[in-house]
Amino acid sequence: MTTSPTPQPLLRTELGDVLRGLRQRQGRTLREVSSLAQVSLGYLSEVERGQKEASSELLESICSALGVPLWFVLREVSDRMAVLDAAIVPDVVPDDLVPVTLIS
Repeated sequence: MTTSPTPQPLLRTELGDVLRGLRQRQGRTLREVSSLAQVSLGYLSEVERGQKEASSELLESICSALGVPLWFVLREVSDRMAVLDAAIVPDVVPDDLVPVTLIS
């Protein structure tokens, strides 16, 4: 009997989880963030639940409303997906990938 591989997480699901977690840790409501981001409450809710794909412009607006840079959210999503994939992601570039002239 073979087991099927675990499905990879969807980017939109992980992104929604990160955004919702940030909002909740700040003690902010969907209504407050949706108003600041100028997006409907329903749409923001769907983004947070991973039901809608958000454009880069919308993500920037939501991040701005949450007071965090977009790169931070994307890094959090990347780190979460790496953990789910059991990947080892170094915090620094390994020496074997750095040109010798930069190491010396």
